[in-house]
Amino acid sequence: MIVLAVGCHPDDLEIACSGTLRKYVEQGADVYMCHVANGCQGHVVIEPDPLKEIRAREAEEAGKIIGAKKVFNLDVDDMEVDSHDPAVIDAMADVVRFVRPDVIITHNADDYMQDHTETSRIATNGSFCSGLHHRARKYEAFSSFVPVFYMDTLAGVGFQPTHYVDITAQIDTKIRALECHESQLKWMFEHDGIDFADMVRTCSKYRGYQCGVAYAEGFKPYNVYPRYSTRNLLPD
Repeated sequence: MIVLAVGCHPDDLEIACSGTLRKYVEQGADVYMCHVANGCQGHVVIEPDPLKEIRAREAEEAGKIIGAKKVFNLDVDDMEVDSHDPAVIDAMADVVRFVRPDVIITHNADDYMQDHTETSRIATNGSFCSGLHHRARKYEAFSSFVPVFYMDTLAGVGFQPTHYVDITAQIDTKIRALECHESQLKWMFEHDGIDFADMVRTCSKYRGYQCGVAYAEGFKPYNVYPRYSTRNLLPD
């Protein structure tokens, strides 16, 4: 199994699906992570250029904890993520061609902010373009119709999962990976009074209550022709 997880900002995958990604790794899958935006606006003190370098390093460290084979960074500035930008679509297509995934995990198409919803479209449109043989590319063309699962929204607001993954054994790894994003957790605690690691643990516990385990992550498939699969694509 080869898994590609596409998030917007460098901590989004750790928040929403890193327990599942770790479980994939433990079951022998090759996991790749990609963030589209560089997180340059995610602080009130640190300036954008140094911040995006900090956040790229934090994402690399989190990827190591999860066990990802590689962490890709498309380096788009925050609030400039645009699913109609051909360069970004081609960059995403090349990630898909390089990884050649069996499944893609990304943001819900109706997530809470523009960068997230645009990233969702970049993931699906980029995977479609990965199969276009005459589109500019670095790598050999790949299937245009990789199955996609949407991951949970922040705090689960407006998202009703159809699939759950038990991450009880992975919850501590999930939180350790999230805590690599020190620039964000420290800023949110000092600026907004939010203990974000505790919030993410609590949301995982809430999803666990819904499906009868201690901790879980929720997903639902991107149900369009022809992205269906007869395979069980989420880890047991």
